[in-house]
Amino acid sequence: MKFVITFLSFFLISHSNAQQSTVSKNVTNFSIEAPQLNGTKKIWVYLPENYSTTTKKFPVIYMHDGQNLMDSKTSYVGEWNIDETLDSVHAQVIVIGIEHGGEKRMEELTPYKNEKYGGGNADNYLKFITETLKPYVDKTYRTKSNAKNTCLWGSSLGGLVSFYGALKYPEIFGKIGCFSPSFWFNRKEIFDLMNITKSFKTKVYFLCGDNEGDSNMVEDLNKIEYQINSKRCECQMLNKKTIIKGGQHNEKLWREGFKKAYLWLF
Repeated sequence: MKFVITFLSFFLISHSNAQQSTVSKNVTNFSIEAPQLNGTKKIWVYLPENYSTTTKKFPVIYMHDGQNLMDSKTSYVGEWNIDETLDSVHAQVIVIGIEHGGEKRMEELTPYKNEKYGGGNADNYLKFITETLKPYVDKTYRTKSNAKNTCLWGSSLGGLVSFYGALKYPEIFGKIGCFSPSFWFNRKEIFDLMNITKSFKTKVYFLCGDNEGDSNMVEDLNKIEYQINSKRCECQMLNKKTIIKGGQHNEKLWREGFKKAYLWLF
């Protein structure tokens, strides 16, 4: 389990380096009060290249661990290159990157308390997104605000909380990107919650590597996929699972898998 703890903890470290910023010109940020979390959150915003030259509305992706998405200078072990990737396909989407809570990251991104590691404050984190952040984003930017055009996306614990968010708020999040989800942290509770879920209409893209350590990642994804398919007809083609041979639990895997996942989801 050491590799998992490493990747749980590396986000908690305040990291700075001498690299120059790699963020693209169509990325901005702002801070917003997060009363549900008793603090403030820094938010990264990616706007499509043509945002200022059109009046159209755009789908929105809410992503966790905002520091690691668009800028090498703020990332811990490499960014996802979200902005460059979306620019390369002329993506018509807004991305809202939510910076993690530092030492509170594990609490915010885990639905239930783990007997060994604690955590379990995801309900308040999701309330911040749904009750404070999303209304602000929908008011400030030209968004398509319905569930079909609203996606929740993350990796590791961010994958866990994204899946949980789909179960808790199916009327808000119609799509999720679920990369290397740390189901191990709340395995029993998540599977139990799936068992009592009557239907699952969310479109979901799963990604993991087959070399992510001793967390039973592939086995968990197979079980979750089976539970999803028991809630709806497979013919609907609303979930996709990609397992990368040799893939490890890191930004490289998630960065390289983002483009394909985005194009499938949108």
